[in-house]
Amino acid sequence: MTSLYVSLKTPTFQPSNLRRRRLNPEREAAAAVGIDGRRAPTVRMSLGVEAPSNAAAKSLGALKGREVVETEARVLVGTYARSPVVLESGKGCKLYDVEGREYLDLSSGIAVNALGHGDEDWLKAVVEQAGTLTHVSNLYYSIPQVELAKRLVDCSFADRVFFANSGTEANEAAIKFARKFQRHSHPDAKEPATEFVAFTNCFHGRTMGALALTSKEHYRTPFQPVMPGVTFAEYGNIQATKELIQPGKTAAVFVEPIQGEGGIYSATKEFLQFLRQACDDAGALLVFDEVQCGLGRTGYLWAHEAYGVFPDLMTLAKPLAGGLPIGAVLLTERVASCMAYGDHGSTFAGSPLVCNAALAVLDKISNPNFLSSVTKKGLYLKDLLERKLGKNPHVKEIRGFGLIVGIDLDVSATALVDACRNSGLLVLTAGKGNVVRLVPPLIITEQELEHAVEILSKALPVLDENGSQ
Repeated sequence: MTSLYVSLKTPTFQPSNLRRRRLNPEREAAAAVGIDGRRAPTVRMSLGVEAPSNAAAKSLGALKGREVVETEARVLVGTYARSPVVLESGKGCKLYDVEGREYLDLSSGIAVNALGHGDEDWLKAVVEQAGTLTHVSNLYYSIPQVELAKRLVDCSFADRVFFANSGTEANEAAIKFARKFQRHSHPDAKEPATEFVAFTNCFHGRTMGALALTSKEHYRTPFQPVMPGVTFAEYGNIQATKELIQPGKTAAVFVEPIQGEGGIYSATKEFLQFLRQACDDAGALLVFDEVQCGLGRTGYLWAHEAYGVFPDLMTLAKPLAGGLPIGAVLLTERVASCMAYGDHGSTFAGSPLVCNAALAVLDKISNPNFLSSVTKKGLYLKDLLERKLGKNPHVKEIRGFGLIVGIDLDVSATALVDACRNSGLLVLTAGKGNVVRLVPPLIITEQELEHAVEILSKALPVLDENGSQ
């Protein structure tokens, strides 16, 4: 039996909030002090309560998890096929569910948490800014927004930045900028260029314009008609694309230097060079969507730097604010000069809170030593995968660049993803569901990569069991 030390100034614990964490003595002492600075009176009571065992805590966590799942089914729109895990906390590359189970995270919130969970510098930037100024709208100037824009311009091809709240919003803005550019550049044209070229396996977002640029029909079909004027060419096929980029017709070409959702396919240098020249010849704009592959994931700050080809516009989002919602369009002065007050805008975009968080992220990722570590770990990961998984008959190819890697299978990847999760490893699918996508936090260690590949290797037999399904 255990005696509980109860402060009259603080509530006793609630069983549903039990978590396996070390107590913080300083925090506990502070909680026992009253607002007048005097120590709060306390009493010692022997309540006859057993300290919860690990098994009891896990049982309470399971009950809490079921309650969350059941409540979600009642109150949220059913647009997500969620994994049966209720995550509660995270640190570094580890996540913990309500039952206290630990997971090695190679999903990064879909390539968002580049600095992992709970990065100290990011947290400091968020807390300090939250206590200073959170939101003012774009009716006024704010220092973090201007500073972040300046930093992005300084480290990229761009002259200007437009902030949004997500990747799909950034692509919507790029669509509008491209059409306005064509109208501005050809004021006497009866019908300026309004059409777009995108590519097979691409993904640009789920809002109506970005959705029209996304090739997978099952995303578009329920919401037809989407924005007209989009033609899809085979990704990487120069000859097929050449016939589609036409003067007076094509406003812009949207392409991902590395396709993430589409299955981890990398463009060739020749293909991107061709697109650059073809757009210049046709008077069209070249837009690189680096929402998933940009900001350090390839070992380059921007994925296109590896190819030596530069766009007119680049869209960013996922990792930029370390988990807070942000999107951005980086663009040249030639394109930005066609935009006027009121042509586009956003209430929330570029808030002081989010931009200060993004500055902390950019400070770390843009460090050359950080980027070289990503390159090194990416090569190490691919080598591990080739040695441990490459000879398995279900593994068709292991491909990727830096820490965006895909394992292409000859069967559905779902069973393998589920088996990994049950063994404490979180990974994603991509492509047509047959690719295991690995996009870990960029801070992951070689030891953690070894552990992840070991789990993947031990889970491979599940593919034999499910290969006929």
